[in-house]
Amino acid sequence: MYILGISAFYHDSAAAIIKDGEIIAAAQEERFSRKKHDAGFPSKAVEYCLREAGITIDQLEAVVFYDKPLLKFERLLETYYAFAPKGFASFLMAMPVWLNEKLFLKKMIRDELKKIQLYDKKKLKLLFPEHHLSHAASAFYPSPFEEAAILTIDGVGEWATTTICKGKGKQIEILKHLNFPHSVGLLYSAFTYYLGFKVNSGEYKLMGLAPYGDPSSEQTKQFVSIIKEKLVKIYEDGSIYLDQHYFNYSVGLRMVKDKKFETLFGFKRRSEEEELTQQHCNLALAIQQVTEEIVVKLAAHAKEITGSTNICLSGGVALNCVANGKLQNSNLFEHIFIQPASGDAGGSVGAALAAHHIYFEKERSIANSMDTMKGSYLGPSFSTEEIEPVIHQYKAVATAFNNRDELNKAVATHISNGNVIGWFQGRMEFGPRALGNRSIIADPRNPEMQKKLNLKIKYREGFRPFAPAVLAEDVQDYFELITSSPYMLLVQPVKKTLQHPVPNNYHQLNLSDKLYFQRSSLPAVTHIDYSARVQTVHKETNTAFYDLLTAFKQQTGCAVLINTSFNVRGEPVVCTPQEAYQCFMRTEMDYLVIENYLFSKLEQLEWKEKDDWKKTLQAD
Repeated sequence: MYILGISAFYHDSAAAIIKDGEIIAAAQEERFSRKKHDAGFPSKAVEYCLREAGITIDQLEAVVFYDKPLLKFERLLETYYAFAPKGFASFLMAMPVWLNEKLFLKKMIRDELKKIQLYDKKKLKLLFPEHHLSHAASAFYPSPFEEAAILTIDGVGEWATTTICKGKGKQIEILKHLNFPHSVGLLYSAFTYYLGFKVNSGEYKLMGLAPYGDPSSEQTKQFVSIIKEKLVKIYEDGSIYLDQHYFNYSVGLRMVKDKKFETLFGFKRRSEEEELTQQHCNLALAIQQVTEEIVVKLAAHAKEITGSTNICLSGGVALNCVANGKLQNSNLFEHIFIQPASGDAGGSVGAALAAHHIYFEKERSIANSMDTMKGSYLGPSFSTEEIEPVIHQYKAVATAFNNRDELNKAVATHISNGNVIGWFQGRMEFGPRALGNRSIIADPRNPEMQKKLNLKIKYREGFRPFAPAVLAEDVQDYFELITSSPYMLLVQPVKKTLQHPVPNNYHQLNLSDKLYFQRSSLPAVTHIDYSARVQTVHKETNTAFYDLLTAFKQQTGCAVLINTSFNVRGEPVVCTPQEAYQCFMRTEMDYLVIENYLFSKLEQLEWKEKDDWKKTLQAD
């Protein structure tokens, strides 16, 4: 039985296909369309999923969309009615799209599928589970747990913004939910907006900025107090009440009422390119601390009402790996599983699995140890027959290695000599993280590497940290992490024995002085507060990356590499060998590895395209 899941029309559209409950393929549309966070119908992702499964649309048991559009429309109408006459401009903008498109979603899906290939419309079964059920299913069914508490937190689905569920066997029971406009995700996005980042994509920048805040400063403490006294009432069960007098997202075109926020916090909304100052950092830290408090309280309540020692997390807020780390440190649960594609893209997987287990009542096979996400390597791969034409197209110079050990040794040597490597292997990752198949890798011991990667290769803000990838069995030699973190979704400190003490006036230093102070013997992956967003690399799910890390360890004694996504600012992660070669030549990367081909920048022909392409880069 094949089932196709689809998420679309808001952000991060995606498709996923399962066979008898096994996830066969999943991918975001942006990887094919090259539009970051593409919200359109995921035609190319659907084509890829069908191709990977080797079936036609007529062979699908069902197509499942990840939410209920009519319930969402009901929420919009009731919200506009409640706030009327406020929000009239927003109402005028939203209604044509709903009346012409979204209300007729069944027809739209059928028509879009017909553009992909002809099929028998009468036989096609379309299903629409609720948004947060799709999130819950995406986390629970692939988890290794027979039963678990399930916590989903995001901006908003139809009405719900947070749910607590109990999963057992093939069943998911929704126990509690928090409804719009009271939303943890929208609260965090409001501060994302106010601090000058893009909503629905800049939240992880806000998370990365927060450690630059001074936790001991009176200003940070005051910001926390203001947030909790004026903006959000936090109850003991983790539910919240947001005072809508300060927010504008319900019916407006902006997230907050700028003037009221300015009065509260004493400075104007930061513009996108405006310099970051300490007050911005302190406010980022304040909202991060408040968010962590809410997440831990919600999880504690989930444990209280489910009695489970396991928890599954999903929804966009579950990508806040600092909060996830705090939850882990709370010891509320023995085991935590976080869906690697926790945002809306992962809703496609959850929708398909929910249909399989709940609608079709099929039993569930539980993974023995790790989860059933297959390392999240669910995207396309490319054969030698597809790579060689790219080499010929660009008259590229590449060395083919027949022996992988020899290739790994050569790459490890280049990394230890301070070079930056584009690493393209196997199936592309599903979800926002590059996990060693579409990655840029480098030596974390190099004190200059963070600056080089941010400014000369990624072309992004210098303050942003890089993540470490570490051999799973060696993780406790480098980090205060007592479990695995295969999806780079847990933040924990670098081991104390590797940390370098900071001067007494550290928090008085400006942002760049803090950034380039050598905080540990792994300076390029040690964030400003000694934290690191750790990825444990497992031989079972990624042999190629594991073997490279092993070769690097054998040469250097270090089992850690920098792992950042293979893209530049404003672009989706590369999908094809052609995109990988273009990105390699456009940036100051030194070497590129595509499967068993090694490219040296010094050996390539001059790249004719000059710097004009940078003008197309947008803030992400």
